[in-house]
Amino acid sequence: MKKFFITIFAILNCSTYAQTHSIKSSPKLTEATPSSVGMSSERLARIDNMLNKAVADSEIPGAIALVARKGKIVYFKAFGMADNATSKTLKTDAIFRIASQTKAITTTAVMMLWEEGKFKLDDPISKYIPEFKNAQVLDSVYPDGKYTTKPAKREITIRDLITHTSGIGYGQIDSDSRFKKIYQDAGITDLFTTDKITIAESVKKLAKLPLHHNPGEKFTYSEGLDVIGYFIEIMSGMPMDEFYRSRIFEPLGMNDTYFYLPESKYNRLVSVQTKENSNWIPFPNTFYDTNYPKSGAKSFFSGGAGLSSTAKDYATFLQMFLNKGELNGIRLLSRTTVQFMLANQIGDVWGKSDAYHGLGFRVLNQMGEDLGGQGSAGTFNWGGYFNTQYFADPKEELIGIILKQTQKTSDNTGWKFQLLAEQAIDD
Repeated sequence: MKKFFITIFAILNCSTYAQTHSIKSSPKLTEATPSSVGMSSERLARIDNMLNKAVADSEIPGAIALVARKGKIVYFKAFGMADNATSKTLKTDAIFRIASQTKAITTTAVMMLWEEGKFKLDDPISKYIPEFKNAQVLDSVYPDGKYTTKPAKREITIRDLITHTSGIGYGQIDSDSRFKKIYQDAGITDLFTTDKITIAESVKKLAKLPLHHNPGEKFTYSEGLDVIGYFIEIMSGMPMDEFYRSRIFEPLGMNDTYFYLPESKYNRLVSVQTKENSNWIPFPNTFYDTNYPKSGAKSFFSGGAGLSSTAKDYATFLQMFLNKGELNGIRLLSRTTVQFMLANQIGDVWGKSDAYHGLGFRVLNQMGEDLGGQGSAGTFNWGGYFNTQYFADPKEELIGIILKQTQKTSDNTGWKFQLLAEQAIDD
């Protein structure tokens, strides 16, 4: 009975602050001719040539590429195989593990709660998750695995977590081998899992571990957005998957985006592949099972890496940002919130760089534009662990998404795709 009343309270609380109708009503993404939005079909065909060659040369097993401009999809094609072992052809409605592309969606979710006045971005996270109180920075590590720490100069804030300046690490994919071992010994769940564990359990263990550095001093790619995911559950009173579904995916019509796929969509999930003796084969299970979107306990909602999606769904999400927080008459974020999310949130932490980090995105600066090949200043982008990339150029109203599913191999299709999408502008 108590659980019933908690659920009812959460639903009522959510409906009170649900996404709102907007006086602006931008249409949903639909297909149109390239020329209708100032794009050259002849120049877009260069993407065909590039990806066909990449597949033929076994640089990639397959890819889906989507280009949209001014709210219209002008290029949307699939190349190669979804699974080479079974000769399964890739189709445009295929579902991909988008991994770290989840981070932008988690940031959007937490900023929706911020807009409701539930917290300040510079609040210490320990105010809401007490386990983070009295953070410690790693000092020395001994041969037996034991280590010493020293008190952090200040507490970790919510903004630190979103911008990867908290000092938290990333376990298995951490660049520092000491943290790999510390996280492994502590039983931290990195990225994805089929095990029966919740994000709350993992984050509470994570909170007890030392930091790479004092909060705010450096940029260290981290599990900060997993902490934010648990924070979203606390502040909304809802499980993450329910919050994302009701507050973001359903309003935007992102009907193929999930933490865990329904059985009816299992066959659309692309295989993760790696290359062996010039042949593409299924990637074996390592510290995770590649079938995590459809296998196991399905109880771990990773705010930093857990979602699977399609090119069309993710383009829809990005279009909402190009529309400054609105799509199809539904407003998720205000124009002013989107504006500062795409502003520099890390100061000079990246030094003299072609980009800075906003809230949820890498954002190109004027130096980046002047170097060429990455779009206009203000273009925001990121990618995912399984070789997926996206960019959105607000000045040109241009979106580009290229999705692949590979591990332990590299290719050049990501940077080539963005260059070829931008050079197809013809207005």
